[in-house]
Amino acid sequence: MSRFRASIRLAVPTLLVCLIPAALAQRPAALQNGEARAARALERARQQGPLALYAFFHDMPKGADLHTHLAGAVYAESFIREAAEDNLCINSKTLVLYKTMAMTRSMPPQPVCGEEGERAADALTNQKLYDQLINTFSMRTFVPTTEESGHDHFFASFDHFQAVEDPRHVGEWVDELASRAADQNEQYLEIMHTPNFRPSLALAENLGSIDTHTDFAQLRQQLLDAGLQKYLPAMRAEFDDGEHQRRELEHCGGSGATPACNLQVRYLYQVLRALPSAAVFVQLLCGFELASTDPMVVGINMVQPEDWRVALANYRLQMQMVDTLHGLYPKVHITLHAGELGPGMVPPDDLHFHIRSAVEVAHAERIGHGVDVMQEDRPYDLLKEMASRRVMAEINLTSNDVILNIKGADHPLPMYRLYHVPVALSTDDEGVSRINMTHEYVTAAVAYPLTYSDFKQMVRTALEHSFLPGDSLWEQPGPWESYSRPRAACGSQLGREQASGACASLLAGSEKARQQFELERRFQVFEKGF
Repeated sequence: MSRFRASIRLAVPTLLVCLIPAALAQRPAALQNGEARAARALERARQQGPLALYAFFHDMPKGADLHTHLAGAVYAESFIREAAEDNLCINSKTLVLYKTMAMTRSMPPQPVCGEEGERAADALTNQKLYDQLINTFSMRTFVPTTEESGHDHFFASFDHFQAVEDPRHVGEWVDELASRAADQNEQYLEIMHTPNFRPSLALAENLGSIDTHTDFAQLRQQLLDAGLQKYLPAMRAEFDDGEHQRRELEHCGGSGATPACNLQVRYLYQVLRALPSAAVFVQLLCGFELASTDPMVVGINMVQPEDWRVALANYRLQMQMVDTLHGLYPKVHITLHAGELGPGMVPPDDLHFHIRSAVEVAHAERIGHGVDVMQEDRPYDLLKEMASRRVMAEINLTSNDVILNIKGADHPLPMYRLYHVPVALSTDDEGVSRINMTHEYVTAAVAYPLTYSDFKQMVRTALEHSFLPGDSLWEQPGPWESYSRPRAACGSQLGREQASGACASLLAGSEKARQQFELERRFQVFEKGF
């Protein structure tokens, strides 16, 4: 790419911030009275500043968070508490949590942590240590330096609290996420989680070398013949037991049920892409198998930094793996991290194909991040293709800022919207970033000239592109996904507490439509408050 062409590409997002209002003016503006009042309230809050915006968006219905990592969404304070309960130790120099088998004979027994360690429980009475752990486990107080970038500190944080990641805590973590989401008027979470797949990696040792000439269909059969399915029940139990524990913590079904009981949770099987190719394929196959049989697992995703050496070198190969498995499991939903890269992070050639490969080769229905879309080959054609295929972009504004240093006019959100690509806001790793979903809405409102109607559209888009089963409440949305045409059976009932007649029948057969119907009720309640 020429230097002139590169400069034009980098300038376009800045121009879009100015051009979007004109483009939006061409859209229909038949707002109902309640929606019009809410729109005016948003503009007043925008004039008053971020604090007023936070108060407005906190109560606004926000539908779904489709891009949230379970371990990354848990706040550091929870990890410290659980590390103390689990009798873990802290390396005094590195602040990495670790397990020890040595325990004192005292009652109760205490961990023996050695010369360079101290008990994690000590952090509960040592404020300095407690603060150090929070800062190490998250982006709190972090300032980038030449020695450590935001990218490096962010991803290194997971290594520090990894010892706490025990299946016993999954339910506690999901309860934390669900409770926080319900408090902000969210109703559905699609949580990425990597179950304990390590026992299954014994099968990877016999797979031999893997490259672009490998017959992945044959490799799948080899793994199934070798007994891969015997490892699936333990993984399935991790998802199911976590949901059961979460609902127990929330007292669901009893008199003390918390609001989080009304929030629906499903999981995406999270594949670690920076492992050797055989291990990646084993994980992918486990994910496709689970997602095809377990209703709690609604799809797969691939995670870890795209710029890490192994992930970067094997990107095309991994898309080929997903392509083959998609052909064998066509009903399994696919969303992929793609384009979580910025100029300078990798050689320019590695910015040219990740999103396109995820869409065209790996059949991704949603793209996580998609930040480098304008560095891709033929970016405008790619945007049009994503729009025509209705491939949604999961937008993580704070994450892209702290990890990639990309925000405002340098972020492709305006470009996605200009080319009618479906978009929805999400949190990514709200615990590590020290944010919540409301924060993301405030960030978007400060950075871009988005109207209340625009935000409402993104909220509806999140539920529309969720992987919940069943037909949509809406007729096929147009290029703008304006959601102006509900299905005839429900057209006169939107906003009601309960549906009746043919609409009730439609909702009974569709989890997605039920959530969408509930969202419209919540919007009506919210807008009546203005």
